[in-house]
Amino acid sequence: MDVLIWLIILTLFALSFIGLFFPFLPSVLTIWGGFLLYHFLINASTLTWVFWVSMAALTILLLLADVLAGSMAVKRFGGSKLGERVATFSIIIGTFVYPPFGIILLPFIAVFIVEYWQKNTVGEASKAAAGSLIGFLSGRVAEGIIQFIMIIWFFLTIWL
Repeated sequence: MDVLIWLIILTLFALSFIGLFFPFLPSVLTIWGGFLLYHFLINASTLTWVFWVSMAALTILLLLADVLAGSMAVKRFGGSKLGERVATFSIIIGTFVYPPFGIILLPFIAVFIVEYWQKNTVGEASKAAAGSLIGFLSGRVAEGIIQFIMIIWFFLTIWL
């Protein structure tokens, strides 16, 4: 029975990385699913309160990294405050619109339209829109690193 539970846990961890490319898969929830399966079905005493608090903090960091990376990159690439807000809002909406492409294309298009409307130049609007794409990709990299840290921390906690 433990072998089956471990297979499910490992599958959930693998799905979390697939969720980086398909945002409709809730990456962090699959990791938590693995943690909870281990805790309730294999060994309830191994994962301490320090582990749970640390995982909660990393989860918050993971969620913030994904949303804030887009708006920060738009700002860095010359976008306006409105462009930053549109990038953040578009990432959230894009998750539900034609995944996985909606989360990439919607912020790019929305930021381009807003910046073109404000600045009336294709060059500046394109630069800010490219910032939304770079922000999205850097957010995914940050999310992947944080997920990797969470999973490694889990294995170190149960093995050491």
